[in-house]
Amino acid sequence: MTIKPNTTSRRALLGSLAGMAAISGLAAAVQPAEAAPAKAAGAARLTSSTLTLNDGTTLYYKDWGSGPAVVFSHGYPLSADAWEYQMLFLMQQGFRVIAFDRRGFGRSSQPAGGYDYDTFADDLAALINALNLKQVTLVGHSMGGGEVARYIGRHGEQRVAKVALVAAVTPFLLQTPDNPGGAPKALFDTFRAAVQADRSQWNKDVTMPYYSYNRAGAKVSEGVRDDYWRQGMNTGVLAAYHAITAFSETDFRADLKKITVPTLVVHGNDDQIVPFEISGKLSAQLVRNATLKVYEGGSHGLLITQKDQLNSDLLAFLRS
Repeated sequence: MTIKPNTTSRRALLGSLAGMAAISGLAAAVQPAEAAPAKAAGAARLTSSTLTLNDGTTLYYKDWGSGPAVVFSHGYPLSADAWEYQMLFLMQQGFRVIAFDRRGFGRSSQPAGGYDYDTFADDLAALINALNLKQVTLVGHSMGGGEVARYIGRHGEQRVAKVALVAAVTPFLLQTPDNPGGAPKALFDTFRAAVQADRSQWNKDVTMPYYSYNRAGAKVSEGVRDDYWRQGMNTGVLAAYHAITAFSETDFRADLKKITVPTLVVHGNDDQIVPFEISGKLSAQLVRNATLKVYEGGSHGLLITQKDQLNSDLLAFLRS
């Protein structure tokens, strides 16, 4: 059953985003550096856990189980490890589960460029093609949701059966004249400044709003906070820096309109990182065949904080 969200003002929404900036202790905007472009990427060499692309970038991936394939795209600044509860559960239910570390993230190589969504989508396409996946379900969390949307926008749905967007950055986070409800660029400038000033401390501090551990009565897991920090620090600084521009300034509205397969949109109404009103709510309106589920009190880190509910909803969606 879909839970109706509480009504939230735009001021409150931007306030929750601004909380991330406040954590960093940085208020001054910085001028973001330009990310270098990537050469065209395609499958060059496949092993049991890596895919080397034609531009020399090596992607690390996990491929477990057998049955209908589910591919997971992770959020910022994490890795494929973020999906471990969903992967273990769905593998036990008879699915083939695949998750990869985006270029520059986790165990994948750290090239000088390619930290943009066209390249991310092409990397995902290279992996899907190399593994010869068909009738796959694509599941994207946070910035991974944008990766899934851009994949379909660029490569179509020939290999895709279903899509799930979990606390995704879609459709468009940045405030522009035709997207007045978005967040101002100056806010994301503070995130880039935090990466340059003390990325390690920022990765630790942001876990409090990320998992809604800053809410009254929340049961804080120091282990979860430490694991977020571990994954975040395994991501290269170029990816950590330039991916902020990518997920905040990429407009996915046209990509979402191209999705015609059954789509599950899951979002928490206490998401302090990517607020529901400017993301999940609008994404569900743009995708023509979408089912929206709003988790009451749900954080941005639903993969952990409400993993049992998410696992159950994903399984029901996959079996539907």
